[in-house]
Amino acid sequence: MSPWYGALIALVAVERLAELVVARRNARWSLGRGGVVYGRRHYPWMVALHTGLLAGCLLEVWLADRPFVPGLGWPMLGLVLAAQALRWWCVTTLGPQWNTQVIVVPGLPLVRRGPYRFRWLRHPNYVAVAVEGAALPLVHSAWLTALAFTLLNVPLMAVRLRCENAALATAAPGSATRDAGAGTAA
Repeated sequence: MSPWYGALIALVAVERLAELVVARRNARWSLGRGGVVYGRRHYPWMVALHTGLLAGCLLEVWLADRPFVPGLGWPMLGLVLAAQALRWWCVTTLGPQWNTQVIVVPGLPLVRRGPYRFRWLRHPNYVAVAVEGAALPLVHSAWLTALAFTLLNVPLMAVRLRCENAALATAAPGSATRDAGAGTAA
């Protein structure tokens, strides 16, 4: 395994920890304003899947001796960086309303700026999750991890999106955050 790939995975792990710090702070803010948490049952599965992604990237490359293939690795690294940029664009746009959990604060207006201004892209953070989950392992040819993450993420995201959309629907129209559970730290 290339030493820089291990460093890349470590940096992504640090980024995930930073997300958790931001999410905890934002959860206190939301709950202090009457926020309601939805989807507690699926959240531990998200944590496990995202932790497994990072572990799988390292283990598959190490155990299966996956090579770095420049023609695949560099474009995938570009996608990883783009996914991180999109993720943090979502985080900064939603501000204290962003969280890794689905928390809706009744009475808050929909966020309609940043990546949320595009009506055709209702959940931009989940696009970042899907892209990163496939691209990060493929930076170093860990195709089994990319495939496993993607296949496991599809049903989990279906549950998450149903939960989030239902949570947002509980608030009066126009009174909830556009993407209350936009985080993916898990």
